[in-house]
Amino acid sequence: MPTLLYLHGFNSSPQSIKARQMQEHLQQKRPDIRLICPQLAATPAAAWAQIAAICDDIKEPFGVAGSSLGGFLATRVAEQFGVRAVVINPAVHPHVLLQDYLGEQVNPYTDERYLLTPTHMQELADLRVEAPTCMERIWLLQQQGDEVLDYREALEYYRFARVCIQKGGDHSFVGFSHYCAQIIRFLQL
Repeated sequence: MPTLLYLHGFNSSPQSIKARQMQEHLQQKRPDIRLICPQLAATPAAAWAQIAAICDDIKEPFGVAGSSLGGFLATRVAEQFGVRAVVINPAVHPHVLLQDYLGEQVNPYTDERYLLTPTHMQELADLRVEAPTCMERIWLLQQQGDEVLDYREALEYYRFARVCIQKGGDHSFVGFSHYCAQIIRFLQL
């Protein structure tokens, strides 16, 4: 059974709107595809260890999709595991972006409390794929109205990937459910 690995963003969960929309799409239209959408660890190195272990355990063909920080991590999955990835309003420089969030955090979905530290920013910097060789296997879904991330950073970083850029929208990627079938086709699942 082919598998879709879906990676949520910072302080999010498998209960996020996009994750639920993808789950509903697969249940209704593609029950032949298994969805793995883990609750990622709050800190970067722990989250990556979790993701790498999941990828190592998947024996069938798989693809990955991720939003925001999940898109950043999906890029690393594509690079390291040789699979296709769809990145939705991805974080390109999370080690810079999340500097403003250092200190105590509470995940609004899980109520988990944790401390975000400079060490975690270094972990993010260490996870970044500096010179990706996998761009032909990546599809960037980006909305210009993203109020959290500068969409131009993603356009520059993913310039050799397949790109869908939309005016308007926001960080949640308005209208995501309309892309579920296309995502599955791109991932060749």
